[in-house]
Amino acid sequence: MSGHSKWATTKHKKALVDAKRSASFTKLANVVTIAARNGGDPTMNFQLRLAIDRAKAASMPKENIDRALRRAQGKLGDELSEVIYEGYGPGGVAVLIQCLTDNRQRTVGNVRAAFNKFGGSLAESGSVAYLFEKKGQIIIENKSEIRNPNDETKKEDYLEEKIIESGADDFHIDDDSIIVYTQVSDLQSVAKYLEDADIKLESSQLTYVPKTVLEIPTDKQSSLEKLIDVLESDDDVSEVYVNI
Repeated sequence: MSGHSKWATTKHKKALVDAKRSASFTKLANVVTIAARNGGDPTMNFQLRLAIDRAKAASMPKENIDRALRRAQGKLGDELSEVIYEGYGPGGVAVLIQCLTDNRQRTVGNVRAAFNKFGGSLAESGSVAYLFEKKGQIIIENKSEIRNPNDETKKEDYLEEKIIESGADDFHIDDDSIIVYTQVSDLQSVAKYLEDADIKLESSQLTYVPKTVLEIPTDKQSSLEKLIDVLESDDDVSEVYVNI
């Protein structure tokens, strides 16, 4: 396990800020709906519990959450599907776009238009997916309230010890947060272990982590940032992953 990665933590901070800025209740409701298809009881469905917690953290009204749950039961008439689009951004950066949509033609049209506008191209399925690995990701605030110990130095030691004991694959620490990575099948058990150790989790979800990273040319950075911003602002887009 590695204790620090400036690239990973900086990327996480930007992703977190961007997510808070661009996330709409529509996006959050879609995540709840998809998760609820595997069972409508959050005490029995870990992914649904995470989706509802995320919606509540964004101050999403209870009636919106209830509507998303009814949608999962087929009571509202429309049907959501999960789809991942792949493409190449400026500088040859690999891009994965995870979507939840009730109209694939609309969604792929919007995604293609964004790539075309900012010097990228939509690619065929499988073209870039192999460059990423699906993982569980848990975010912990480094100032997480832990009853014992209280000393800051000991607290970081305690956090590291519990993360290692939890069965996590890897973690990165900086002054503000800790990112913990797990195997997909271990996400629930690792999250529960950390919660049982009185460690407050900021978020817990599945993600795609690049196997290798590129260094994008300076003259391509602005175009890539604009591409990501446009994609993330689309209500059909739930997550955008890049290998930089």
